[in-house]
Amino acid sequence: MATSFTNDPYERARAGLKHLLDRDHDRIGVSGRSLVYDHGRRTPRAAVLFHGLSASPTQFAAVAEALYARGYNVLVPRLPRHGYEDRMSDALSRLTAAQLRASATESFELARGLGEHVTVVGFSLGGLLAAYLAQHEPVDCVVAVAPFLGIVLVPSLFRRPLTFWALRTRNRFAWWDPFLRDRQLPAHGYPRYSTHAVAHALTIANDLLEAARADSPRARRIVLVTNARETAINNRAVNRLLQRWRKKKPEAVHAHRFDDLPLSHDIIEPLRHPDISQRVLRVLVELIDR
Repeated sequence: MATSFTNDPYERARAGLKHLLDRDHDRIGVSGRSLVYDHGRRTPRAAVLFHGLSASPTQFAAVAEALYARGYNVLVPRLPRHGYEDRMSDALSRLTAAQLRASATESFELARGLGEHVTVVGFSLGGLLAAYLAQHEPVDCVVAVAPFLGIVLVPSLFRRPLTFWALRTRNRFAWWDPFLRDRQLPAHGYPRYSTHAVAHALTIANDLLEAARADSPRARRIVLVTNARETAINNRAVNRLLQRWRKKKPEAVHAHRFDDLPLSHDIIEPLRHPDISQRVLRVLVELIDR
């Protein structure tokens, strides 16, 4: 009986999910916790959704519910150092590239037990993690939305020096909105970001772009999604990754650009830009489910 239980991929995933959910200790806010949408059995398709920097799994709740209605088992993990009830927490200053990589890989492995075919989706920092898995893991499908591969208006030439400099100086916190400051919505995310957290994300981006120059991505299908009127991430860096992947695996790599959205970065969060997120939701679910 024990052997049969251990060898069942779905039951192994359920055990792993319990450990993941147990990490949401009492300092994690109710709306900051990992989300699981489970049909109670292994389904043909499963999805992992990675939220953005300083956000929480709630950011992807609408997408998760739409996929669950289509028969997916869905995991929306809380990324390390995120989701604290105290929105002014300094937890992000202790976030590392190693923690992010480990969280992404663990979530993918859990999803492999939840479904026969796995789709990984991410936005911004989460989009970077989705792209990281596309390069290194045999994912069936990856949809990376506005992946954080660089900072808008910062030339690629300065990306690596900027990363090194940021990690060698004292961490600082900056407001996402200097006018609203701690009144910025949504309440389930932090109103500030950490310079060290950004630098650790750039470390992953730098390594990914180098890996893509040398090796083919392992994912079977990849879609890179961008907003033509992006205000935060560097679309040129995303295009550079796209071109490197297409040279290695042209039949597997696709691009989708939103040309009709206003100036914005956060095109996922319904509590910040409900009109934008609803327009994106319909397209995104189709891109995932195609």
